[in-house]
Amino acid sequence: MEVLIKNVRVVDWAQDFYGDIYVNEGKIFEIGKNLDKNCEIIDGKGKVLLPGFVDMHAHFREPGFTHKENILTGSMAAVRGGYTMVNLMANTNPVCSDMETVNYVIDKVNKVGLVDAHQVVSITKNLDGKDLSHLEKIDSKVKFISDDGKGVADNKIMFEAMIKAKDKNLIVISHAENPEMSNIDMRMAENMMTWRDISLAKFTGCELHMAHVSTKEAMHDVIEAKKQGASVTCEVTPHHLALTEDDVEYRVNPPIRNKEDVEFLIKSIKEGFVDVIATDHAPHTYEDKIKGSPGISGIETSFSVCYTKLVKKENILLSRLSELMSKRPAEIMGVSKGQIAIGYDADLVLVDLEKEYIISSEEFVSKGKNSPFNKKKVYGEILMTIKGGKTVYSK
Repeated sequence: MEVLIKNVRVVDWAQDFYGDIYVNEGKIFEIGKNLDKNCEIIDGKGKVLLPGFVDMHAHFREPGFTHKENILTGSMAAVRGGYTMVNLMANTNPVCSDMETVNYVIDKVNKVGLVDAHQVVSITKNLDGKDLSHLEKIDSKVKFISDDGKGVADNKIMFEAMIKAKDKNLIVISHAENPEMSNIDMRMAENMMTWRDISLAKFTGCELHMAHVSTKEAMHDVIEAKKQGASVTCEVTPHHLALTEDDVEYRVNPPIRNKEDVEFLIKSIKEGFVDVIATDHAPHTYEDKIKGSPGISGIETSFSVCYTKLVKKENILLSRLSELMSKRPAEIMGVSKGQIAIGYDADLVLVDLEKEYIISSEEFVSKGKNSPFNKKKVYGEILMTIKGGKTVYSK
């Protein structure tokens, strides 16, 4: 399949120019100006072409919780938000603790055909916090392990898991929450577990990725680890960047934090210490949300929320936002995406940065309509998402 995107502003982590992109056989084949090809032409005049976004942290809820989301609706939501690759968490039913579940999810993702995906395997079998025996049976399809949603309470179990992860070349994704402190103080719960997991990673030499960092203290520990040369990366979420506890009462885990935390996270982005913006897309039914289920259905709004907050308000370069949403997550996930360069996957997103619109969660294609950004005004509309040279979403 051949496509020529013409007259467009091309932006990724390293470049910002006006020109043309020629796509052939699912790859970026040629980059230049005034290209002339006998194929489908997309006129990008007045628009911006970015690499497709890569989500390090999403919940598509299948198997087991398909009343909240399924692989089809999650994939449709992803491409509507400009995402072409997702990393799916293991807290499904059954918990993803074996290759049978991994293969089920990946096969179904491929059958739907809208996005590519990695499936995370749980650190402990069935999230029981104790049993690591299943890790011996996972194969090279698996790149990440995480007990996301709970975290691993036992220090010795997490230590042993990191040893296994290093031996099997796996990255541990930490949901930093000390359960003994969760009902006392959620800030302390995150900070204590962040320090512990970073300390264990430094001791074992394991690669560690800190999920949804939300406090200034936790981010400070990540920064110190990076300065010391530890193999630690981190992500922040759109909702922890764009909201404070004074703006909204909305249950997420970790919670929406205070203004000082938000300012420190943004400062850390500007100083280059944050690797990834990940959505933590967590769709729920209306009934479950009313009962207190934590989470935001965020994959359809993340670019607009981040562009409005970080680029428009905080003067962060669009190229830096592209690095956070595309290049670095793609590198951590080990895929040839996230950059507009010859030979990379032709995963691209066409956006209208001038378009101002009001978010309507009722219009989400995700089953989850749970969003604190409902009725919020944002800039940056996704017009088209292209995966492997094929248009998978068009407004």
